[in-house]
Amino acid sequence: MALLFVAACTATEPLRPPPPAPDLPPMRQFSGSPAPLPTRPNTQVARDFLDLAFRLETGEALPVLTRFEQPVTIRVTGPAPPTLERDLDALIRRLKREAGISVIRVPAGGPAQITVQPVTRRELQRSVPGAACFVVPRVQSWAEFRNRRNRRALDWSTLNRRETAAIFLPADVSPQDVRDCLHEELAQALGPLNDLYRLPDSIFNDDNIHAVLTSFDMLILRAFYAPELQNGMTREEAARRLPALLARLNPAGEHVQAPPLPPTPKAWVSAIETALGPGARPPARRNAAARAVSIARKAGLMDHRLAFSLFARAYLTPPEQAARRLSLLAAAGALFRSDPATRLHAAHVEAQLAGVALAGDRANLALKLTRENIPMARRHQNAGLLSALMMIEAAALERTGQPATATRTEALSWARYGLGDRDANARIGEIDALITLLQQARD
Repeated sequence: MALLFVAACTATEPLRPPPPAPDLPPMRQFSGSPAPLPTRPNTQVARDFLDLAFRLETGEALPVLTRFEQPVTIRVTGPAPPTLERDLDALIRRLKREAGISVIRVPAGGPAQITVQPVTRRELQRSVPGAACFVVPRVQSWAEFRNRRNRRALDWSTLNRRETAAIFLPADVSPQDVRDCLHEELAQALGPLNDLYRLPDSIFNDDNIHAVLTSFDMLILRAFYAPELQNGMTREEAARRLPALLARLNPAGEHVQAPPLPPTPKAWVSAIETALGPGARPPARRNAAARAVSIARKAGLMDHRLAFSLFARAYLTPPEQAARRLSLLAAAGALFRSDPATRLHAAHVEAQLAGVALAGDRANLALKLTRENIPMARRHQNAGLLSALMMIEAAALERTGQPATATRTEALSWARYGLGDRDANARIGEIDALITLLQQARD
């Protein structure tokens, strides 16, 4: 959703991007880690932990806590994209340092507790329609999963401890998409199997705003593998241990006071899934997004969930309703900006607003918005968002007569990672076509 403005500015004349450039600058990848521990109260973190650890995404309750015994061995099998190896090594270093989990890479040919196997996107969709990637217990290869996929042995609720699991990723998508799948599925292989829309700062959230594991996620995983908890513990047993455990792991959370967020209504989740998921036709998706806004307001979800509903409505608003789209984006952005935990969410919205400003020939406003949000995209290691912001910045620089070559080159380097080579060329072509269209309009 990082460059929806292109669709918004084509109501009267479709853009025809020029042919892609034959040469691409070297791809860039991130290094470093996200920010410090979360500052919400430990009482809320305990509630989040219990809801994440003792329930599946389907809503089914899990009878006991399960985890791997350490050290946890992991291998990559099959033809892997070149960037996967580096991203996996970086993630393992973070897991050791931030979550205290001993994860060890082993050769592809040897046994491992967790197997990462890339397969084609078509194969993934054929087996699990709608899934970008997934993790299953008690298997160690794609062939084994295909042979056993309808058996109860692959049901997480039947486990008393975790012994083996396999993560299946798409091999033929952008490097960032592979990395994002790796972070989410390895986190689930090791720890929680649920997602909660109420979490603003977590990868355990189906809004897909966070691309890599956050400091909150690392805290949850550190608690998951703390010595105070063991395999086979019930929810009630874990709940008794969590207060002292979290006081030890996150002492700052003992001194923070904040009201807990209300639960997310199932009707809101259903509306969002219809609006943004596959299958529904455009009118049904727009109606579902409007319904999500209404449900959020009636349920008192005056937080990132209402903002996300407004963002979804803006995304689905037809291009010819540009004023309505802009109004929805502004409302979503104001809500996201009101909470430090959702500044990344605001950056996604403001990338759209920067594009609208550029399309409206307000290059200085586009520059202001992009420069305010580029650091946030870097900090959260979102190359797709970063490249979009930098492409808009480069176009705005050109409109104001300033040098833009270095910015455009860096944008394309990040786009290679965030979007893949084919889409990177197409995206920079869209910006070029937008500039041409604006120039023609002025002449």
